[in-house]
Amino acid sequence: MANSLNILLLLILLFPLTGFIISGVFGKSLSKLFVGILASTVVFISFLFSIIIATNVSQHSISLNLFEWIHFNNFSISFSLFADSLTALMLLIVTGIGFLIHVYSIGYMKHDEGFNRFFSYMNLFVFFMLMLVISSNYLVMFIGWEGVGLCSYLLIGFWFKDHANNNAAKKAFIMNRIGDLGFLLALFLIFTTYNSLEFSNVFDGAAKLTTNGSTMFWITILLFIGATGKSAQIPLYTWLPDAMAGPTPVSALIHAATMVTAGIYMIARSSILFVLAPDVLTIIAIVGIFTALLAATIAIFQNDIKKVLAYSTISQLGYMFAALGAGAFTGAMFHLTTHAFFKALLFLAAGSVIHALSGEQDITKMGGLSKKLKITSLVFLMGTIAISGIPPFSGFFSKDEILSSLYEKNPLLWILGIAGALMTAFYMFRLYFLVFKGTYRGDDETAKHIHESPKVMTIPLIVLAILSVVGGMLGLPEWLGTQHFLHNYLAPVFKASSQIMIKNSLPLSEELLLIIISVVGVLIAIICSWFIYIKKYKGTETKTPAIFKIFEAKYWMDEIYEFLFVKPVLWLSDAFYRIVEIKWIDGLVNNIGVMVVRTGNWIKYIQNGYIEFYVYMMVLGIIALFIINIIIR
Repeated sequence: MANSLNILLLLILLFPLTGFIISGVFGKSLSKLFVGILASTVVFISFLFSIIIATNVSQHSISLNLFEWIHFNNFSISFSLFADSLTALMLLIVTGIGFLIHVYSIGYMKHDEGFNRFFSYMNLFVFFMLMLVISSNYLVMFIGWEGVGLCSYLLIGFWFKDHANNNAAKKAFIMNRIGDLGFLLALFLIFTTYNSLEFSNVFDGAAKLTTNGSTMFWITILLFIGATGKSAQIPLYTWLPDAMAGPTPVSALIHAATMVTAGIYMIARSSILFVLAPDVLTIIAIVGIFTALLAATIAIFQNDIKKVLAYSTISQLGYMFAALGAGAFTGAMFHLTTHAFFKALLFLAAGSVIHALSGEQDITKMGGLSKKLKITSLVFLMGTIAISGIPPFSGFFSKDEILSSLYEKNPLLWILGIAGALMTAFYMFRLYFLVFKGTYRGDDETAKHIHESPKVMTIPLIVLAILSVVGGMLGLPEWLGTQHFLHNYLAPVFKASSQIMIKNSLPLSEELLLIIISVVGVLIAIICSWFIYIKKYKGTETKTPAIFKIFEAKYWMDEIYEFLFVKPVLWLSDAFYRIVEIKWIDGLVNNIGVMVVRTGNWIKYIQNGYIEFYVYMMVLGIIALFIINIIIR
């Protein structure tokens, strides 16, 4: 049985890779339907294998050593695969949500000329994310880490004929490289400290430490820098809203199942290192909570349906990082899971709206769509309720587990977390009301063609809606008289870190009071949203109060980065081009050419056709050779 499970680890990787190769190499000669079904099927098979893995690693891990990759003196790195309960959870999310997004994409991308290329990229994306979570050491993880960065570049810039999409892809790629440099430096430091990059060796070595040293501080802070790039935290978050340039299924895959969850997973996997650096955990909690607040304030004033959800993702990732900083590793993974359900649902439902409106994304030109998009409207409402944290939907349980952990760490973090939760409910119901309620505000021609999406798109929406409702059952709190399934399932992974970082549970009465405050506050936020955008909204542009201009302008972060980094780099590159390239390099090459031409023009007179001149030159040559011979002797 153990050997067969080991082989399954390899097969989970190989099936999406096979789909990528077939679609990429033979895509032009295959029908769209075949490619779509193939790409979806290979991910579904990996999902089935992931279920088998998940049911067999609750108390122990499995591994598969494929080959020795690097060997030098006493240093050895193997290309090996590894799975425990944390890996299994990520496998289920990546393949399960990824499969639903693939199926949805068959309908969404049906008329796109790059259909086959799209699915080959999607399969490759899933392959690299699986490699990231199934690796047994940091170096193999880094391959997957860079691979998802590459795939995000390819998919964000999928419609490359529009130059704005290319800029968005480059922005995502470059900003992720900044974070990746931190990750890479951390790997060098880990190796010099533990003489290994294998998780087992590094974590065993870390578990023996009893004091917090500067080395551990720098290892963890560099790992965190890598996570801020991949998971879009301050200051490396501005690439994620621009990533909406890609097709909507890409947005769903990046935001819900793959790339942005990588940073959360990496820190959770390295939990034993982080608990030995409490100062870094505090930094993570602070950065996470401020990212959550910053993104939430921006989301309130966005009018692009996808960008509202993009800033929502940044905000929710902030909550996950805050939970990690509070030492609630299970809480962060719980919210990662429920967020995968309702954020994939919200993005795909938004795609259904965009599909129905022939590409329109401005919510000020929508309204009243629940009459014609009944399924999309219903599932979007379910996703909105889930992300707002209203019981008994999934987001309620995961969000309040995070808020409780923040209260335990510092009540101020809890207050800020509550503020972010209220804003989340406000802007998400603003989005729902402006899109689906009221009267339609778009043009009459578009209104004639509004229709519900085909079943290949709505069925995945329904499945995700169900998961958004019942997903909270993975982490029912103990005050309900049940066991926290996910906590027990992940306990072996976080056993060593929990022994070092002992946490005290809140009294039941205090925990219930926090929950009541949260739920009541969320309900008030929803009522305020209803009053503004249903009761008082007139469907016309209103002038934003000056105090809110900073939120509408997104804190001018893009402009600040443009001024501080982009323009100086462009100026330096232009100066380098004009001085080094044109004057020095081109000047050197051109002058050599001029010298050769002038020398040739002078030497050509030697070939004048006069025999007397040739005899004369021959005699001079003989005399010169004679003199040289005498001197040498």
